[in-house]
Amino acid sequence: MAEGLMEKIVSLCKRRGLIFQSSDIYGGLSNTWDYGPYGVELKNNLKRAWWKTNVYERYDILGMDSAILMHPKVWEASGHIKNFFDLKSDCLSCRKRLKTEDLKDKNKCPECGGKLTESRPFNLMFKTHQGPVEDNENELYLRPETAQGMFVNFSNILDSRHPRLPFGLAQIGKSFRNEITPGNFTFRTREFEQMEIEYFVKPENAEKAHQEWVEARYQWYLDLGIKKENLRLRPHAKDELAHYALACTDVEYNFPFGWSELEGIANRTDYDLKQQAEFSGKDLRYFDDAAKERFYPYIIEPSGGVDRAVLAFLVNAYHEEKVKEDIRTVLKISKELAPVKVAVFPLLKNRPEIVELAKKIAGELKKSIVTTYDDTGAIGKLYRRQDEVGTLYCVTVDVQSLEDKQVTVRDRDTMLQERIGIDKLKEYLNIKLLN
Repeated sequence: MAEGLMEKIVSLCKRRGLIFQSSDIYGGLSNTWDYGPYGVELKNNLKRAWWKTNVYERYDILGMDSAILMHPKVWEASGHIKNFFDLKSDCLSCRKRLKTEDLKDKNKCPECGGKLTESRPFNLMFKTHQGPVEDNENELYLRPETAQGMFVNFSNILDSRHPRLPFGLAQIGKSFRNEITPGNFTFRTREFEQMEIEYFVKPENAEKAHQEWVEARYQWYLDLGIKKENLRLRPHAKDELAHYALACTDVEYNFPFGWSELEGIANRTDYDLKQQAEFSGKDLRYFDDAAKERFYPYIIEPSGGVDRAVLAFLVNAYHEEKVKEDIRTVLKISKELAPVKVAVFPLLKNRPEIVELAKKIAGELKKSIVTTYDDTGAIGKLYRRQDEVGTLYCVTVDVQSLEDKQVTVRDRDTMLQERIGIDKLKEYLNIKLLN
């Protein structure tokens, strides 16, 4: 099934309203994607699961949400203006722009065989302007990462919340990078969401904290259903590390296109706070009451991509099985991430009393459980439709339901059906969803 799996995933996403090509009616804008009704639920569930684990369930992590647009000095201090670039080469024949590090032959285009230009730096930040005049003085950048928003707020957090080391800041938000070679569906795009933590520790505790975060982040994916054989940890070699980093380990997933990074956990040292302090003139050191000393904490940074994580969970959950003479496609996604938990159908849409009862049941369930209602097809087609988006339970209201006040509940994974009293339905489903 590995063969053609990406094509199947892309087709499923469009067919069932998970992910669409952005600006599709105009021919689309390359490597940009819109999340449809089911896709946005999956994406939001993923972000909620991350926030729950890393903010709500910990005493030492605080959440925040920094602005996308920031003072240009922030990016000067961070080194992004001078150093945030890829080397690129252009094909003189087909005009394709290529990332130099991906080229086996630095002189020959892999697409058309044409001659390549010499490699030259290409800054990955998107420029924009504030105000009515588009000149250098009004130049801004769309942030390429969320991290700097947490670093520049370090003193604000100290002054307002008075946390003690170790503590962290967590943020989920949009970032933008003018990638030379985006691709592989939602894996690498120019507009994307990050889930980032900046965890501040005493320098002598940084190595231990880094390892703890590596283990915690790896386990998080397993807990949400990623198959262990498709997940691995890859420490960076010294020549791979950013100039400010002492260590970095990637959590990688085995996508149909190969092993690739889901998130990186880096020891960024005290570089970022020192840089922002130098350029701003503000004292960003932490004061240790016990030791009566000021110092710059080291920073451990778990940083993952929301969009590539969504793709990993889709690939992980995609399942095909033979049912009689048909092939059933089902997303066997975890209860926590499933876009919809329950779907309610009337067996006969031409019977108003059955439709009315089905809608009433769906309305009651919606108050506490993510529920959808559908009467736009035969029951078999409705089941298959919900299987493809990972809906956990389907509830069917039939003629008998009018008399015995019971409905049929079908399990996604086993396809087993059970008659449940309408008055017990919500309790039954809540127990199932909690187990």
